[in-house]
Amino acid sequence: MKKTLVVLAAGMGSRYGGLKQIDPVGPGGETLMDYSIYDALRAGFEKLVFVIRRDIERPFKETIGRRFEERLAVDYVFQEIDRLPPGYSVPPQRKKPWGTAHAILVARDAVKEPFGVINADDFYGKNSFGALAGHLDLNNGDYAMVGFRLRNTLSDFGTVARGVCQVGQGGFLESIVELTRIEREGNGARYTDGVGAVHALTGDEMVSLNMWGFTPAIFEELEAEFVAFLKARHQEEQAEFFISSVVGTLVSEGKSRVNVLGTPDSWFGITYKEDRALVVEGIKRLVLRREYPERLWTTE
Repeated sequence: MKKTLVVLAAGMGSRYGGLKQIDPVGPGGETLMDYSIYDALRAGFEKLVFVIRRDIERPFKETIGRRFEERLAVDYVFQEIDRLPPGYSVPPQRKKPWGTAHAILVARDAVKEPFGVINADDFYGKNSFGALAGHLDLNNGDYAMVGFRLRNTLSDFGTVARGVCQVGQGGFLESIVELTRIEREGNGARYTDGVGAVHALTGDEMVSLNMWGFTPAIFEELEAEFVAFLKARHQEEQAEFFISSVVGTLVSEGKSRVNVLGTPDSWFGITYKEDRALVVEGIKRLVLRREYPERLWTTE
């Protein structure tokens, strides 16, 4: 089964303070994306679609895209805030992209087969890609999400956003709620809601890190949900159209089933500048255990 990997790389990196998508963290100057794409190739993905912004097109292609264009099919699509349905315009105060669901939606014309979705700045691991590829090969119409334990996905240097999941019988997703201000607290975590109330979390919760498996049917659903989102929240400066929210709606309305795929892999991610040193050390340990070669792309 032909499979495409959509890589979400249009994030502004405001908390990190730069283009973290192209920041080297491996011993050979590899980025987190290099490790993800290396694992994706091992799992049988045959095409890459990078979702980027116009203003980073040149450095992104020169630093990232060029090394893959001779290895497999590569396409680029652009997430711009003015890519809106007819009848809508960008509010004057809007500066940030519309969110992860919008980023996937703009890839519609470039994806015609079952596909995975990942963040550019997360490390998911070999087994995670294997599980996702196995699901896509089934091509049974169900969607999929690779799930991680919350405590293993937190930053020591600030808050993070995560889709917190309830998983039911048979391993199918029952609900997902996007929480945007989660921080570590002891062996667990806590989050602050929109009105400033603080809530405890155990740390064992299953969360989404935007590693999804979809069929092209998701695009029509995303388009309809985006219109509904804009009708309700178009003028909100910070409102984001999250893929987790869309999936949660589809599940609650009985329109889609989502198979939650567990993984034994460690997760690394860069949200803040201070996270980088921990990621570099984590990658080094995996290389020492020979889970990855010291140089991923030995022909360069």
